[in-house]
Amino acid sequence: MSKTVVITGASRGIGLSFCRLYQARGYDVYGVCRQASEELAFLGVNIIDDVDVTLQEGIDRLDSELQGVSIDLLINNAGILRNEVLGSISPGSIRQQFETNALAPLRVTEALMDNLAANAKVALITSRMGSVTDNTSGGRYGYRMSKAALNIAGMSLSHDLKPKGVAVALLHPGLVGTEMIGGHGDITPDEAADRLSQRIDELKLSNSGTFWHSNGEVLPW
Repeated sequence: MSKTVVITGASRGIGLSFCRLYQARGYDVYGVCRQASEELAFLGVNIIDDVDVTLQEGIDRLDSELQGVSIDLLINNAGILRNEVLGSISPGSIRQQFETNALAPLRVTEALMDNLAANAKVALITSRMGSVTDNTSGGRYGYRMSKAALNIAGMSLSHDLKPKGVAVALLHPGLVGTEMIGGHGDITPDEAADRLSQRIDELKLSNSGTFWHSNGEVLPW
């Protein structure tokens, strides 16, 4: 029997690459997005669109579409990046990043908690920009704050889901050339997805809650 993976933010970037990779591995893939791209539709995976993970109706739709589906791997990949500069901070921009980057992955995981199979895994795509220790340049207030909050949520999830046999990873992709950062990066989305999948393969209950770089380095909080 094939395994099932659910991937948010699946229409482009790393999410699309995850869909392609796990489809090639023989998984039953569910790509979750607000609007399906041509590239995602071309793959022929299960698509759950019209899902805004920051809204309750989006969470409800996702939950409804996945009724009765046993999930082996949940990848919370959807995220946004904005830039705030001290002196012209936008509270609305920061709130939007919190809703998408920190609160939405928690809401999705909670909504699908009963779908998670025995020995399932949950991957949270975070960023080393959420590390307090690693912050040597300042700026990016909303993104840094929201990813730090996601890291805290991920650590709590690792404890709360352990009795269910579910392991949780917090994963930094690296500097990836996606549309979110203007296409400039050290690695491609396909390379990032491949490296991240290796970390997911290594995930188990004994290392649940680890904050990993996609290259295997354990990152500081």
